Amino acid sequence: MFYLVRTPWVLKKIYPTCVWNFPTREKKLYLSFDDGPHPVATPFVLEQLKRYDAKATFFCIGKNVAAFPEIFARVKEEGHAIGNHTHNHLNGWKTADEEYFKNIGEAHQLIQSRLFRPPYGKITQFQIKSLQNSAMKMKIIMWTVLSADFDQNRSKENCLDNVTRKSKPGDIVLFHDSEKAFEKMSYALPAFLKSFTQKGYKFEAIMEK
Repeated sequence: MFYLVRTPWVLKKIYPTCVWNFPTREKKLYLSFDDGPHPVATPFVLEQLKRYDAKATFFCIGKNVAAFPEIFARVKEEGHAIGNHTHNHLNGWKTADEEYFKNIGEAHQLIQSRLFRPPYGKITQFQIKSLQNSAMKMKIIMWTVLSADFDQNRSKENCLDNVTRKSKPGDIVLFHDSEKAFEKMSYALPAFLKSFTQKGYKFEAIMEK
């Protein structure tokens, strides 16, 4: 499995209409969590965020929202932003456009957000343009720094190192509130929040507008 922990500039050039970060000199970071809601991982994340008065953005899978509506409601009630991550975690490169759009629409009925993050970051230029110009007026959110908490070949210490070494003001940092990532995320997230809060950083949610 090949990926880069910090997004290279060339990808931003290839997909210029996607949001990769927020240019700023202020000490702000934008935490994001993919694949929830999950009955264990998401409440853990919410408790950590509350401890540091941090806001984040949760890119939710529609079928998980349907399965755990009370956790989804809690995410919103606690002031975090929500986004669409398809209904069944579909890979845009491997899914027919019509099926892909239908699946996103199904999730939209539950999530009701203009923010969209493609699973695996895999989406075509046609899909991007179609979603941006659709009735949903999607805002495609990517990321700057990848914790790699999903990677079974990485240690939890390495995941923490990824986000602490690579994160800069205005970056979008990606974790996962999922069963697969929980062991590494639950180690890295608290330490990351503590470290960057002590450095004077604020954690903000991504706005739909």
